[in-house]
Amino acid sequence: MNLANKLTMFRVILVPFFIAALMIPMIPCRFTVALVIFALASITDMLDGKVARKYNMITDLGKFLDPLADKVLVAAALICFIELGYAPSWAVWLIIAREFMVSGIRLIAAGSEKKLVIAANIWGKLKTASTMVAICVILVLHILADDFAVIGGTFPTQLITDILLYVCTFLTVLSGIIYLYDYREVLKESKS
Repeated sequence: MNLANKLTMFRVILVPFFIAALMIPMIPCRFTVALVIFALASITDMLDGKVARKYNMITDLGKFLDPLADKVLVAAALICFIELGYAPSWAVWLIIAREFMVSGIRLIAAGSEKKLVIAANIWGKLKTASTMVAICVILVLHILADDFAVIGGTFPTQLITDILLYVCTFLTVLSGIIYLYDYREVLKESKS
């Protein structure tokens, strides 16, 4: 396994630590700890791609693992947000459903006669980046409100959270529609 793929696997390994930091109230400054872990995982997302391109370490395994690691990290955060009361379940459901749909298309393409490996397109990358930024901002809001009580009372923490999640949901649905359209031929071939 090359360095780029090891960075991707490290991102997956960080997920349980992120969940624990976010969900265990006894952890001091838990939102701060969760943000640090999430930010570290997000940085590995940028690094693995740069390392793979710079040192010619692009592999089919990496093309498969990288978006999967992103999905696991983002799904973990969003499901925790539902549990914490920060996210509407319908938005998280749409985001996760899109992830399953795109993964399904990738599996069908990989199993086709052409053995296509579908890397993330610009819309998928935009969706992932916006979602990761939104998660970080939501965590920062809760660090300020809960960990340090800097904001509170009339500060619209939940309104900002809702707006960020609606934007992410919109981009997620849009990118899902684009994937369906771009790879409709792969889906048609799978029916034959």
